Amino acid sequence: MKYRKHVSLAPLLLCVMLMMSNSISVGQINTNLKGKRFDNITLEVSLKPFKVKDAKYYQLVAVEMFTQWHALLRHADTVSVLLWVADGSEILDYKGNLNQALEWAKYIGNPNTMHAIGTGPKELSLHERAYLYQDAPPDFLYGDLKEIIDTLKRVGKQLTGKPIRIGATFDPGPEFAKSPFKYEKHPEIVEGSAMGHKSFVYSYATLKADKENYAGYPKGIPANTPFGTFFGRQSQHFLSDLGFDYIWFSNGFGFGMEPWSSTGVIFTGSDFNTDKLADIKAKILDFWTLFRRECPSIRIETRGTNLSTGIDLAKDGVDLQAIYRGGFNILPPPNSPWAALDGDFGLELAGYMSRMAELPSNQYIFRFYTHDPWWLNSPWLDRYGREPHDIYLPMSVARIDENGNVALPTHLNFLTIDDSFGNMPTQVPDEVTPHILKARYDAPDAPGPLVWVYPFAEYHRWANQKINLEEIYYGDWFVRQAINNGLPLNSVISTESFVSVRHAKPSLFNASTLLSIVPDPNSAYENALIDYLQTGGKVVLYGPLERASEQLLGLLNLQKVEPLEGEFEIKSTFKGDQLQETYPKKIRHQALLSGGGIRSKIRDTQDSNSKVYVSFSQGHRCRDVVTLRSLPAWKGGKIAYLAGTNSSHFAGGRLLNPDDPNTYFVGPLYLRYVLDAFGIDIRFQKSSPTIKNPVLSIARSNNAYQFSGYAPNTSVIHKFKLAQGAPLLLGYDTQLHEGYSQYLFPPSWHRECRLFVTQADGLVSCKEIHSGELGISRRLKVSGLKNATVRVYPPEAIGKQEINFYLNSDYPWKKGKIPVKKGDETLGHHYVIEDVTGDLVVSW
Repeated sequence: MKYRKHVSLAPLLLCVMLMMSNSISVGQINTNLKGKRFDNITLEVSLKPFKVKDAKYYQLVAVEMFTQWHALLRHADTVSVLLWVADGSEILDYKGNLNQALEWAKYIGNPNTMHAIGTGPKELSLHERAYLYQDAPPDFLYGDLKEIIDTLKRVGKQLTGKPIRIGATFDPGPEFAKSPFKYEKHPEIVEGSAMGHKSFVYSYATLKADKENYAGYPKGIPANTPFGTFFGRQSQHFLSDLGFDYIWFSNGFGFGMEPWSSTGVIFTGSDFNTDKLADIKAKILDFWTLFRRECPSIRIETRGTNLSTGIDLAKDGVDLQAIYRGGFNILPPPNSPWAALDGDFGLELAGYMSRMAELPSNQYIFRFYTHDPWWLNSPWLDRYGREPHDIYLPMSVARIDENGNVALPTHLNFLTIDDSFGNMPTQVPDEVTPHILKARYDAPDAPGPLVWVYPFAEYHRWANQKINLEEIYYGDWFVRQAINNGLPLNSVISTESFVSVRHAKPSLFNASTLLSIVPDPNSAYENALIDYLQTGGKVVLYGPLERASEQLLGLLNLQKVEPLEGEFEIKSTFKGDQLQETYPKKIRHQALLSGGGIRSKIRDTQDSNSKVYVSFSQGHRCRDVVTLRSLPAWKGGKIAYLAGTNSSHFAGGRLLNPDDPNTYFVGPLYLRYVLDAFGIDIRFQKSSPTIKNPVLSIARSNNAYQFSGYAPNTSVIHKFKLAQGAPLLLGYDTQLHEGYSQYLFPPSWHRECRLFVTQADGLVSCKEIHSGELGISRRLKVSGLKNATVRVYPPEAIGKQEINFYLNSDYPWKKGKIPVKKGDETLGHHYVIEDVTGDLVVSW
């Protein structure tokens, strides 16, 4: 009973029963999550829950850990536990002796400061000093860590019936445990400034001589030993000796100099040091090669930076393509926890999609931030306020591979399952699990209405040629800010994959609009994109027109003229968002941060197939900034072009800062506005430009439209009208206005939509009602219709004989049945009813 104050004994009976008999386990129950199982679920945890140095106590902690998350773990083939032991210095310091004392992360705050643990003036922040997480934390040896690992594997296997992997961690910074190796013995390896001057280890650093013995270097470290070599050899010994199965590289380690910053070795904030690019790229790749020579086969999983593929490449020379193709047996970086920290979903989602556009294999991670065991916050409970927006938005994201298959994340990670005091409150898994499962059930299985064709190959090819760094840097920032202003983007495919899919599955994107940079002239991608356009496809191009071929310029009816930058007056025909205080009529375009100056101008002003939505002017000089063109021969195909002003600036600090919305118009808003021409009309109604716009996602799952969102300000009214009509979100009422459905949402929301209505106004609702009839699995009711056209999207397998429509009828559905017809195939698989008034019930 001495352990009751630390860990609940409720699971003890279950543990004893399972240890007495291995014949029954939860893992033997067959669950398939509708074919959307995870390959692996990882529970990340520090050593803090192991509050008592005792074998039985370790066992109780393990039982509680696996029991809390069992409702999710049953949907995985493998379960992993990622142990945040310290900061990785436990690997660097390891001597090969299990009786060696273990420095571990027993602190709250930063232990690597000038202040001793628990000392200093009261006003010091946790980043300026640290406290012990509890009175008299255990003094662990490396052998104790091995015992904990063995316990986790044994108990986890017994409780889940699944293979259990244990991961080690390495962090380049000062956050988690005391590190004399980094900051006293070998400060030469510390150059990065993510947490202050010289605070982060550079992966390609070189070590000075060291006479102390280490597991991989019993006679000491020779001078000029590459850090990758030393770290790889130490890792091989440490991981093998203690029973680890893989290692996690944290906080951008291996991916660049400044993992959290918009500047780096290449981009200084005012210019690009192009001459340094080749050298830095080679050094980063050398680290991976050197590490793998010493630690050849143990799996590497990675955190990556807080940024994106293009930004990392242009600012820090991170050649993600070479790392992916290097045969290093890695799992690519997941979504960053940025949104948990500052609500920057645009950066999180753009970065996530940019990294999954191409992969080293078909595996990638979604990671969710539940607790922080170091900095006295538990994001689910405080930063998120128990709102699941950072579940539904990133889990609506999916990649489309080279075969045209929609590929979901195969791995699910939770950072972490313990809080800063080593507690594992059951409230968190109890509340988080239903949202994770709901998001997975509703995960995409088809391209969304808007698909980002990401220039993964182009960006890396340009970097190899030392050209177009401004455009590489700009593109992801532009899309980041567009997402933060309501662009519903959640599907991504690389340009190379698009070319192959265009041949293999030419109709895959018939119901989508493609978002793309201007393609390289005469490239396979340009040819595929033009073919898509001229056979009915819909394309939105953004960014510099500098590289545009004559063929593409002719299709756009644009010409390249003298580039301009600076402040412009705006002339726009977009209705756009509704504000009590209007958006400014002025915009600032910085060539350095927007891929160059604006140089687009309509070529033939008499062309009736061209439309100019937005133009910028400086005195008598004018540029056509947002244009649209469609020719009858294109069979409904149309193409828009946006010059693409970033509307951000560098003012020091970590990220580019958006321009003041009271002074300058937000250029990336035009991406959402121009989608109206492609049948995706989304507008917001709010009081002033300073109120943040919602973040949205529209995914396709089982032929439904899954709407998800984050409303940083709940007073904003969302207005929707798609080509099918106004979406009726299940369970909601809407006051239709001018054909738009209107909604006020909580901070986070996720709703299914299978019905769209074309109706000018009126109060309309869409609700689920019970089946009450054998053979009927689903019944939906729409109320408040007035001479309306209703389009219904049942699952793909539901044919005309399986779907039923009843007008102004009720149980037992013996009258009121009305005929139905197939809808326009260009709008996807659906059925349509016209000129209906009253209540409509549809079932299948």
